[in-house]
Amino acid sequence: MDTLTSLRGRSFLKELDFTSTEWIGLLDLAAALKAERRALGPDQPKRLRGQSIALIFEKTSTRTRCAFEVATHEQGGYTTYLDSQGSQMGHKESVADTARVLGRMFAGIEYRGFGQDRVEELAARAGVPVFNGLTDEWHPTQMLADQLTMREHCGKPLSQQKLAYIGDARSNVGNSVLVSAAMVGMDVTLVAPTSLQPAADVVAAATDRASHTGANIVITDDVDAVAGADFVYTDIWVSMGEASDLYAQRVELLSPYRVDAALLARTGNPGVKVLHDLPALHDMGTQMARHLADATGVRQFEISDDVFEANADVIFDEAENRMHTIKAVLVALLGSQ
Repeated sequence: MDTLTSLRGRSFLKELDFTSTEWIGLLDLAAALKAERRALGPDQPKRLRGQSIALIFEKTSTRTRCAFEVATHEQGGYTTYLDSQGSQMGHKESVADTARVLGRMFAGIEYRGFGQDRVEELAARAGVPVFNGLTDEWHPTQMLADQLTMREHCGKPLSQQKLAYIGDARSNVGNSVLVSAAMVGMDVTLVAPTSLQPAADVVAAATDRASHTGANIVITDDVDAVAGADFVYTDIWVSMGEASDLYAQRVELLSPYRVDAALLARTGNPGVKVLHDLPALHDMGTQMARHLADATGVRQFEISDDVFEANADVIFDEAENRMHTIKAVLVALLGSQ
């Protein structure tokens, strides 16, 4: 409780802003709130009663938006959704001025969009807690959901687990996986082509945290490094809006890093489980997958359909846990205990 009380009124911008004890406290709170929801349903305590939260989405989302809206509503609060056309931020009004306007109307502000500098400026100017729903550099709410899922699906504490992240590791997810794993003392291996490995400053920050928690960090382009993993984690290879000539290059570069049955066999662990933060291009059921297939001639991307479906229970628990962990962040930083 003392740890959670110390978080009141703070912003949630990136993992490195928190101590390992604070981070684990948020995971514990998320687990407790998840159990409370299952036991009490609509009768769960309303710790955000009367609180209003602005949701700024410069990038679209399914899980992040729904998680913030449902979590806030279930705790007695309210949300206002602002997409890229729904506010003047960046068009006729600066980030700083938008922050000062919204900070006078809302108890907190969520931001999902582009550079980390935008969410940091919102937090500096708003006068109320700001929550990072995703930036180009960091994805901290996803990491809480991932680690809650790992606690639920593995019989070992996080500090005794091994996570292998494979694919594009020079990304918000790659950065956050590396740092958050180091924070909880988890052995983490990033397997990616050299050109798609994390920047030196991210590696240095993770290494510093690992020196205090005992985590072991490996960054390599060798897929055999997944050996011994309890979980293999992957993410989508390309995003809509990127230049189409990049598609073929990226798919060619990352095809050896596809999570399929052969890759999982390299772990040597018959009980290995797979994580994916979604959306996933595991079949041809999406416009993006078909577009990518037309552009590249390839029909399997970051994860094969058979592996995805075999791990669907874990992956969709991970998606659900976005809501429970975001609820924990809101309650810890805004709510009444």
